[in-house]
Amino acid sequence: MSQTNYTEDSIRSLDWKEHIRMRPGMYIGKLGDGSSPDDGIYVLVKEVIDNCIDEHIMGYGKTIEIKITEHKTTIRDYGRGIPLGKVVDCVSKINTGGKYDSKVFQKSVGLNGVGTKAVNALSAHFKVQSTRDGQVKVAEFEKGELVNDAPVSETTSRNGTVISFIPDGEVFKNFHFRPEFLENLIWNYVYLNAGLTIKFNGEKYFSENGLHDMLTAKVNLEKVRYPIIHLKGVDIELAITHGEHYGEEYYSFVNGQYTTQGGTHLTAFKEGLVRTLRDFYKKDFDAADVRSAIVAAVSVRVQDPVFESQTKTKLGSLNMGPGSPTIRTFVNDFMKKSLDDFLHKNQAAADALLKRILQSEKERKDMAGIKKLANKRAKKANLHNKKLRDCKVHLNDKDGELLLNSTLFITEGDSASGSITKSRNVSTQAVFSLRGKPLNSFGLKKKVVYENEEFNLLQHALNIEDGIEGLRYNNIIIATDADVDGMHIRLLILTFFLQFFPEVVKNGHLYILETPLFRVRDKKQTFYCYSNEEKQAAIQKIGAKSEITRFKGLGEISPDEFGNFIGDEMRAEPVMLSKDNSIQEILKFYMGKNTPDRQRFIIDNLVLEQDLLSQD
Repeated sequence: MSQTNYTEDSIRSLDWKEHIRMRPGMYIGKLGDGSSPDDGIYVLVKEVIDNCIDEHIMGYGKTIEIKITEHKTTIRDYGRGIPLGKVVDCVSKINTGGKYDSKVFQKSVGLNGVGTKAVNALSAHFKVQSTRDGQVKVAEFEKGELVNDAPVSETTSRNGTVISFIPDGEVFKNFHFRPEFLENLIWNYVYLNAGLTIKFNGEKYFSENGLHDMLTAKVNLEKVRYPIIHLKGVDIELAITHGEHYGEEYYSFVNGQYTTQGGTHLTAFKEGLVRTLRDFYKKDFDAADVRSAIVAAVSVRVQDPVFESQTKTKLGSLNMGPGSPTIRTFVNDFMKKSLDDFLHKNQAAADALLKRILQSEKERKDMAGIKKLANKRAKKANLHNKKLRDCKVHLNDKDGELLLNSTLFITEGDSASGSITKSRNVSTQAVFSLRGKPLNSFGLKKKVVYENEEFNLLQHALNIEDGIEGLRYNNIIIATDADVDGMHIRLLILTFFLQFFPEVVKNGHLYILETPLFRVRDKKQTFYCYSNEEKQAAIQKIGAKSEITRFKGLGEISPDEFGNFIGDEMRAEPVMLSKDNSIQEILKFYMGKNTPDRQRFIIDNLVLEQDLLSQD
């Protein structure tokens, strides 16, 4: 074994910006190119907006202005402004900020003094401007290095803080902001802060009724079993209804932070819901029956919240604050009084809710035998050896960055799954191989998931039989061939998730893998092209003697090449639903019986496809 000198010279101390740039995942989770809602560029945006929200909560500023172009972000609040003598320190010195003084910032999200420093260190250009009482201070940085420390000057501008930044392209490769993700982020802010106005790229976002408005936007009100129950108290707000869908759908928040992985507050809500309804109806319901088909939003405000990672996706706090009750007690007591009172005063809603619970109970009992048999079949099928090539990371690991990158590729056929299996990152990437085309599950009952071997094994691989809390992979990527059969298989898999596990899609876990359609090369250089436009550009660069290969099947791409397409530069298109989309209407149009509207859609788009083929 080679010997390495380990001396005092081996020890080095990194300054604040070096540490953030060397280990960005510790501060903002996964990096990504913006194709996922939890990619780092959105965390940068959030860190700045969170500071504006904290000012608003403290009673300073009712409007936030946000402008985001392809790469640049500018955010302005009308709060008090950073104290002018501390502007540079607040954005460039770790563990420096006003939020350590609980008298100034109560129940804030950003308590660790890192937020804007991470934004600064990970930006190619970062500018902060603070205005207080007729005076303004401006400072500019490049990759965390101060390049302009302007003196304080006079101004007529209103008080507040303006921060603009351009994420560093060396850290965030080929990044781009997706308007849909930004819009969802901003809607959450206004839902959680009724009365706040956010102006985003000229559009106004405002909510008068908080979480009630959120659920109104999230559900089809024609499909809910009873009108939305909206309950508000000191430091807590709830909105609840039940629908006809499968699974459970939750939106949980702490101090305005969207906790996508839940935490102690969401656990307390679920417990409080079951306990309250058991007491109200005087029946010992199974908890799964009470929660089946629920859609709920939960927001609490906690003093000095403790999150399980820097990205704040899961609350770990047990108490509401120093000297305050536990979160469990606080939420349970609130629901016991407020929800119980509501149901006593609204008999029609109470009757409809009871009917929904009894329906879920009957469905569960009818399914019991089928589920037991299906579980035996899954074990007998030796899932982890035949269908699933697993990765090393599971949700009980502590490395938040690896968990955020945990991925399952769903593919069809031995050659395609073989290429991905040989070229994947075994630490974070797993492969599930389908056998043939899946069943069209549109309009079918959930028992088909247990009766169909492929569906049953897939839900076991994902661990979503009882909801997505146990989801073993943060990213689920459908990887099918770039031909008609591949497109058909993709639609059938999408139908499976939308029909039976819509929360997988709604929570941003499902993607479509994009693989290159063409390879253009000569003896010196190779270009992989994802469109005809990219192909033509590559031909122009190489010249007329280029060799052009058209890829149609994943199995045609060698494992060595495939590693380029599922690594750091992987292109994966997120499956997204706008708030105007009805899942059942979408499935009915695309996967239901043929209709004149669908025939026209196919004909119109067939022309486009023929045009594309003519360019090959």
